[in-house]
Parts: sequence; structure tokens; C-alpha cells
Amino acid sequence: MAENISEVDLAYQILAESGKEHPLHFKKWIIEILARKGKIVQDEASAISEIYTMINMDSRFQHIGNGFWGLTDWYPPETKRRTSTKTTKASS
Repeated sequence: MAENISEVDLAYQILAESGKEHPLHFKKWIIEILARKGKIVQDEASAISEIYTMINMDSRFQHIGNGFWGLTDWYPPETKRRTSTKTTKASS
């Protein structure tokens, strides 16, 4: 069991174990966190919401769409494309 590790550190560990090609859906991922912690919860929805909020605030994790999450390290930082602001002179 992972009783001495925080939920977000355990979340990181689980994703790292899954590998870059296997992002996880948040619900399955968080249920795995609770199981590894050996945490008995009265209200599963509240427990999921609490851990989801902690994950969402941690920059190590990146939401990749449709409820799936990966590690920020797996994805290159987004680069902003510069747009040209050239103005053309009208021919006289």
C-alpha cells in the first residue's frame, strides 16, 4: 500500500508506470489511487472530486482531452506561432 505518499504523488507514479502511450481516464485513474492508498470512502464522487481538483492544480499533469490525462513531461510545450503584421501599401 501507498499510505505514506500523497494522492498527487501517487497519481504521478501511476501515470509514469502507464507510459507515454497510455494516458489514463481520470475516473479509472483516481479509483486506482484510492485503491492503492487503501482509502475507504463514504462518498466516491466527493473523493474523486477532491483528488481531481488536486491533480488539476498540479503542473506535472496535463489534460489531453475527453477526460484523459498524461504527464506534462510527455508533451512538448505549445509554441505560439507568430503572425506577420505586414501591411501592404496600395498601388497608386
